[in-house]
Amino acid sequence: MSKGNIGVTSDNIFPVIKKFLYSDHEIFLRELISNAVDATQKLKTLASVGEVKGDLGDTRVRVIIDKKKKTLTVQDHGIGMTADEVDRYINQIAFSGAEEFLDKYKEKTEAIIGHFGLGFYSAFMVSDKVEIFSQSYQPDAKAVHWSCSGDPEYTMEDTIKSERGTDIVLHINSEFEQYLEDATIEGLLKKYCKFLPVEIAFGKKKEWKDGKEVELDEDNIINDTNPAWTRKPADLTEEDYKKFYHELYPMQMDEPLFHIHLNVDYPFNLTGILYFPKIKTNLDVHRNKIQLYCNQVFVTDEVENIVPEYLTLLHGVIDSPDIPLNVSRSYLQSDNNVKKISGHITKKVADKLAEMYKSDKEDFEKKWDDIKLFIQFGMLSDEKFYERAIGFALLKNIEGKYATLEEYKSQIKDAQTDKDGNLIVLYTQDPDANYTYIERAKAKGYDVLLMDGELDVHAMSQFEQKNEKLRFVRIDSDIIENLIKKEDAAKDTYSDEQKEGLRKAFEAILPADKKLNYYVSFEAAATDALPVFLTQNEFMRRMKEMSAHQQGMSFYGQMPDQYNLVLNTSHPQIQALIAKMTSEEVEEAVEKPAAEGGQTSNSDSAQTSEAVQETVKKTVYTLSGEDEKLHQLLDIALLASGLLKGEALAKFVNRSVDLLA
Repeated sequence: MSKGNIGVTSDNIFPVIKKFLYSDHEIFLRELISNAVDATQKLKTLASVGEVKGDLGDTRVRVIIDKKKKTLTVQDHGIGMTADEVDRYINQIAFSGAEEFLDKYKEKTEAIIGHFGLGFYSAFMVSDKVEIFSQSYQPDAKAVHWSCSGDPEYTMEDTIKSERGTDIVLHINSEFEQYLEDATIEGLLKKYCKFLPVEIAFGKKKEWKDGKEVELDEDNIINDTNPAWTRKPADLTEEDYKKFYHELYPMQMDEPLFHIHLNVDYPFNLTGILYFPKIKTNLDVHRNKIQLYCNQVFVTDEVENIVPEYLTLLHGVIDSPDIPLNVSRSYLQSDNNVKKISGHITKKVADKLAEMYKSDKEDFEKKWDDIKLFIQFGMLSDEKFYERAIGFALLKNIEGKYATLEEYKSQIKDAQTDKDGNLIVLYTQDPDANYTYIERAKAKGYDVLLMDGELDVHAMSQFEQKNEKLRFVRIDSDIIENLIKKEDAAKDTYSDEQKEGLRKAFEAILPADKKLNYYVSFEAAATDALPVFLTQNEFMRRMKEMSAHQQGMSFYGQMPDQYNLVLNTSHPQIQALIAKMTSEEVEEAVEKPAAEGGQTSNSDSAQTSEAVQETVKKTVYTLSGEDEKLHQLLDIALLASGLLKGEALAKFVNRSVDLLA
């Protein structure tokens, strides 16, 4: 037996490993099994070049729990190690056997997972002691037993082992006894080892028989050694792809809309399958569903550093040995390969969507509502993706007809270009709430888009920035004559004093709501338009909506909604109200001088005239006996905009019945 100190520069490397190198304790199992798979793959490689003769026998990796001894064992029947190799690869931390092997057999080797020679030491995160029992494949090599209790001192001696391969025995620390539970270990194996290229056996299969669970003689194999992304697309059917999707996401009930199979071997290695799920609302719910693998070993499902943010909405698998990982294989490191891989994935996704649109436009339109959010997110996030996607990004009108932006511009150009040459795109977010406004637009031959998506407001702003003289306006943001001005607006003949009086009359009965602000204005709209109606400023409303999804715009989100209460001076009802307005202050100002002194001088007359004019400017007009009509007109405007609710709606109904009497 020999003793020694592990070759490290620090007196105690283990606290560093436990606290800083590995972010999650549970990945110890991934690392040990990855090493076992490496050893098995090395054996197969040596057999393929004739360095190992005869039948390889059982090559499964086994995970064994012994609750009595409180041990967890990872057992392989791979290449094994001699005492010299244990000293070289275990006692000298960070000397990676995998890299050395790759250099020697790079033309023949199968997937070798390890890169750093540190994975073995993750075992000490959960163990009081770790033992190695290893028998090399080499003829006449003696088996070796290595033992260490979590400090640099180890013991190593010859032993007897009946089978080729390596057993790693972990004596689990009392704080981590959950790793002696079958359910815990099986969960970790399915998380990290579900698609490893060597079969992983954990216990025996079980089945229910005569009302109880019975253990069978057959090994319980955890993993699929030949997952769909490692196979050629020509060898897979649509059913194969769907089956694999549900294998990745067993709790996902919906079928994916379509998929993209990645298979690149130059200038980097990249394989995988990306699925398009149905994405209608809530971006955050769909994020982080892509699983990143390195040679079929699960690494992470947080892939923002390897794909653009909008691609994190996709589901599926990416596998690449060329993605640089940190030494614990827990997170990504950035380099040029990452940028190249990210760019390639973006191009493949855009090409797939363009191909679908060109080959079957009708089918693409059926899928549009389910993929629109993803495409808009991509266009807003990535200029190159915008340039590719503008040719297949669709707009949908309220009749359910689709068109690209360029197609739609051509369709509405003649009717919806205003007098200043601006092309006005009308839209609604709620056709039912905006029904009155939509009908007036349709009566003029205008088309209206349905823009009710989570990112539609942002998309419209982007289109406006990239297209000169293109404007999107919501159908209720003003009267239709003002939205698409074909000529200068008509002017009414009422004085400022008359309009100010009517304004104050309506302001006095406006509902009090801290979340809503109303501003009374006047427009000489069409005679068949409502006498009173509401509009909402396009800019302020759009800023408030964008603030819900964009940092730095919370100021707009906290502001109350702004509405214009428009009084239509062309409507007979408004004209009648103005005609009925009286002003006692004016009459008193005119009559007072005569009552006080009879005839007046010219200078007195001038002073009286000025006094009357000043009074007229300050006067408050009154509408005696018109309260019910004012309330009714206001409530009609609120009702048309979906803002009349609760008690106010009940009063409106009762008042309407009374007016019919």
